[in-house]
Amino acid sequence: MHRTLTARHDRFALTKPFRISRGVKTEADVVTVSIRAGALEGKGEGVPYARYSESVESALAEIERVRPAIEAGAGREQLLALLSAGAARNAVDCALWDLEAREAGRSVAELLGAPEPVPLASALTIVIDTPMMMGAAARRIASAPLLKVKVDGRLPDAQIRAVRTAAPNARLIVDPNESWDARLVEAMQPLLAELKVDLLEQPVSAEIDACLEGFTHLVPIAADESIHTTAELDVVSRRYEVVNIKLDKAGGLTEALKLAQATRARGLGLMTGCMVSSSLSIAAALHIARMSDFADLDGPIWLAKDRPGGVEDRDGTLYPPVKGFWGTP
Repeated sequence: MHRTLTARHDRFALTKPFRISRGVKTEADVVTVSIRAGALEGKGEGVPYARYSESVESALAEIERVRPAIEAGAGREQLLALLSAGAARNAVDCALWDLEAREAGRSVAELLGAPEPVPLASALTIVIDTPMMMGAAARRIASAPLLKVKVDGRLPDAQIRAVRTAAPNARLIVDPNESWDARLVEAMQPLLAELKVDLLEQPVSAEIDACLEGFTHLVPIAADESIHTTAELDVVSRRYEVVNIKLDKAGGLTEALKLAQATRARGLGLMTGCMVSSSLSIAAALHIARMSDFADLDGPIWLAKDRPGGVEDRDGTLYPPVKGFWGTP
């Protein structure tokens, strides 16, 4: 059956600024893909990220380039060769998964031979601010099981301590977003251990992370910007203990599943992350999150208005979308 592919730019306002070491967001700009086959429609979402030299315009151009092949019937495995990893491929890949599920009359979980997504603990993010304000933010969500603390190189010790004091029982992920250098990573180890931080995520730039090879540390370190697909896993496995998979980096659920399986086969820990996005991005990521040690999927929680029927956060527990939202007939 002939398909019709359309792609558009959607923008979602945030409830408050999302501030990390790399800058501040007040809106989430995403690319939404629809693939229709007769009366059925599959949807997917990608979030272009400037850190990876992506923009909404470049993603839409990439999708337009492969539109004839997709409309002619190209599938997910062919897509891996048609587009490089990134937000554009993610949006198309997830739309193909959704359409495939609807055509088969079976959920994506059934197609994978896996359990359906269930509620899970997902990190709530505390963005960069003064230590006092970050402590206050942590106090409001202190009963959540997992918190993620955004820091940079200026006051990380005071910021992390303020959060830990306000939320003594939560598991903590500390995320400098590549803003530390090797000297600061080493200097922070005693404090991270003292405050019982569970995970340090991508402390140094991916371009200089060779400094982590052979480094003795007191807290596990996760690769984020350093890994996109299985192609980087050999190097990453020598420098990190945990791999953070994001569908926008992997270029879709198809490659993300391969990376998750390869990560586990190497005995590494697994994390599922996201960009600031709508629930359409998160619905597919839940199929990686069910295999993960850490989930960080609070992107839609920052939106003033999400897509109807999307995920729901209840005190740090993320509930899947309603049936029929994505990946279910």
